[in-house]
Amino acid sequence: MSNKHTTSDVILIGAGIMSATLGSLLKELAPDWNITLFEKLENAGEESSNVWNNAGTGHSALCELNYTPEKPDGSIDITKALNINEKFQVSKQFWSYLVTNNLIENPQDFIMPLPHMSLVHGENNVRFLKKRFNALSENPLFEGMEFSDDPEKLKEWMPLIMKDRTVDQPIAATKIDSGTDVNFGVLTRKLLNHLENQNVNIRYNHTVEDLQRTDDGAWEVKVRNFEDNTLEYHTAKFVFIGAGGGALPLLQKTGIPESEHVGGFPVSGQFLVCKNPEVAEQHTAKVYGKAAVGAPPMSVPHLDTRYIDGKKTLLFGPFAGFSPKFLKTGSNMDLLGSVKPNNVFTMLAAGAKNVPLTKYLIQQVMLSKEEHIQALREFVPDAQSQDWDLVTAGQRVQVIKDTEDGGKGTLQFGTELVSAEDGSIAALLGASPGASTAVSIMFEVMEKCFPEQLDEWEPKIKEMVPSYGKSLRDNPELVHDIHETTAKKLGLTDESQANPV
Repeated sequence: MSNKHTTSDVILIGAGIMSATLGSLLKELAPDWNITLFEKLENAGEESSNVWNNAGTGHSALCELNYTPEKPDGSIDITKALNINEKFQVSKQFWSYLVTNNLIENPQDFIMPLPHMSLVHGENNVRFLKKRFNALSENPLFEGMEFSDDPEKLKEWMPLIMKDRTVDQPIAATKIDSGTDVNFGVLTRKLLNHLENQNVNIRYNHTVEDLQRTDDGAWEVKVRNFEDNTLEYHTAKFVFIGAGGGALPLLQKTGIPESEHVGGFPVSGQFLVCKNPEVAEQHTAKVYGKAAVGAPPMSVPHLDTRYIDGKKTLLFGPFAGFSPKFLKTGSNMDLLGSVKPNNVFTMLAAGAKNVPLTKYLIQQVMLSKEEHIQALREFVPDAQSQDWDLVTAGQRVQVIKDTEDGGKGTLQFGTELVSAEDGSIAALLGASPGASTAVSIMFEVMEKCFPEQLDEWEPKIKEMVPSYGKSLRDNPELVHDIHETTAKKLGLTDESQANPV
């Protein structure tokens, strides 16, 4: 049995969009650093970043109604929507930099222009959408948003949804044409191909089994090489755990105080996929509705055009499911194995608080194919069962932690960065809208873990992301410049966009 030992400056765990983004940033900022990446599967972007596991992407808060809650006084809180949109603009700037410098090619392989819409029914929901539109459209980040409660206008915007629809109650929608569809699996593979060309050592079929602190403050990572079933030991001054649902168990192995009182709750998703090209051709947009009363935020129904392998595809969902696995390729013991003495009360408190969520998941798991189609018919009235297949999406592990405002065992719907006090190790936990905001999250990693280098790196960071350190929401001219520049470089304008289908 081989016991190979190597030393790197940086170790990245997981070949998904997060590690690929951090590696790409660090290679631009510190080209001499030695970086090694470990991935337990045979290829890049096969778990949370995979196009089928990450259904509905392009999150920029243009249409997701759960990002703009109504406050008790009736006003709309747009803080989260502004925050997510701004972070997506940061991602687009970095991708534009990579394309401009020929570090990745053919952006149309991973990003396509696509209108984003929100659709609601009923007097109260129409009133809410109108208030949301008024609040957002005043901000430069949401410039170009339109509102209509005219069924004839909505037929132009979303013909498939309005076809054969009985309009017996108020109906309204918003539309913004600057939305996109992003295939993060393709983007991940492009980034990792670029890193391999930059001599980053990417090791597939290698799974991390343990992490131990060394006497000099570095980290020794114990890795199993599946190709010959040997153990290897790799040491680095900095480790990033970007292993999707697999990040929590690895974080727990580090033993850092920040890993305590943190748990995870796995939720799987299912989508209906249209297999009739004639139906798929009638819809070109991402259209989000409102979650049912009492349903969790990740259950917001949406009918999404996706571009997968150059082909226009139509998906509807999500339908929640439950599996104790933390990864699609994980173990049925993942959830049980994540319960530790330091988080058992956090996990029990979360269980007690989330009885409605548990009931909701059980109901969703029990749905028949015809019940899935019935849900679809709220969006597509004449949907035919034979035109749609049910596909299982990826696993998401929602973070459970103790918080000041939520108390013990609060379930978090979002991403959570956990890092050691000395910045030697960091892990990313949680789910949506993670991938769309990956560049901003990796800047946060660098600010926490490489504070000494930031001053030296800042000029280069601003070259890659011109808005770095500035607030876009208060700067209409900068927003306009960025929209124009990124649209041109990423091929999102009419002049630069070839027909992909």
